[in-house]
Amino acid sequence: MTQVALTGVGKSFGPVEVIHDIDLTVDSGELVVFVGPSGCGKSTLLRLICGLEHLTRGEIAIGGQSMRGIDPAKREVAMVFQSYALYPHMTVADNMGFALRMSGMNKPARAERVREAARILRLEDLLERLPKQLSGGQRQRVAIGRAIVRDPKVFLFDEPLSNLDAELRVQMRMEISALHRQLGATMIYVTHDQVEAMTLADRIVVLRDGRIEQVGTPSDLYARPRNLFVAGFIGSPRMNLLAGTVAGISADGIEVALSGVADQTLALGVDAAQVSAGDAVTVGIRPEHVVASQDGDLALDVEVEFVENLGGISYLHAPRFAAGPLIVEDRGRTNHGPHAVRLGIPANEAHLFTADGAAVQRRQ
Repeated sequence: MTQVALTGVGKSFGPVEVIHDIDLTVDSGELVVFVGPSGCGKSTLLRLICGLEHLTRGEIAIGGQSMRGIDPAKREVAMVFQSYALYPHMTVADNMGFALRMSGMNKPARAERVREAARILRLEDLLERLPKQLSGGQRQRVAIGRAIVRDPKVFLFDEPLSNLDAELRVQMRMEISALHRQLGATMIYVTHDQVEAMTLADRIVVLRDGRIEQVGTPSDLYARPRNLFVAGFIGSPRMNLLAGTVAGISADGIEVALSGVADQTLALGVDAAQVSAGDAVTVGIRPEHVVASQDGDLALDVEVEFVENLGGISYLHAPRFAAGPLIVEDRGRTNHGPHAVRLGIPANEAHLFTADGAAVQRRQ
């Protein structure tokens, strides 16, 4: 097991800076997921770690050794790409053992490595097949097996499931998670899919525009987002973000008036030092935390325009709510057409963000 440490890492392509002074430590045996929208720098960061891109500044250390000037082939990392990149004329066994053959490993040792990787990935019965005879999920397992046989210190995954259909993605997420537990290896996984990040990661690194927005466990990021970007990015469906104004400040916290909600305020026990009376703020509430009006601290009259019926659960969509589009998780009601409903926001589940997007801390 091997630690990966990034210190002041930056990367520029000519005058364009795409990675901005990133400091991050991935502990030995940890599965860390880089997540963020397209263009945030997550794949570039992965390529810097494996040596496919050169650092502009900073240091990357793997297992305590600086990687500056170290050739990618000598970093003892294995990368699994979005494309399977299998040789179509080679069998599964030959594809998995190709890098070992090129390194000069003898045939018996190579075959033993391939058999062990095939056992781990349940590919024993497929070793003599060609890639065209495999399903998408099987091809991806072969690509992972090609990494396993090299016995690397660190596994790097660059959106490996994006070419699979929804059912296969779920299956492969389970298999990668099981593989991590079995090997106990250090893994860094890149995805734009926050559901993958939430289900796989020991810790998530949320990136935007080449900068780290927040690092934490999936539950930390979900329950305590540091800013509006993380609040809106982590969670499916996303957190409701409703416009409001600070109506008053007291020793117990602050009172927030939501846009378009008359004669009511929401009392939040948060740190009043971060805001002033009259400030524009945003109230965040997860869809599953919106309740019936009698159980909330602030009542909302909402016009539901669309119901996303998923069987045991539905999502009510109110895109024209005055304070902002509202999505509500519905497990009990049976009205699945457009309708009016009165809902409530519980103060203890609400998040508050300042005008510049920073989370306002709750009182301890």
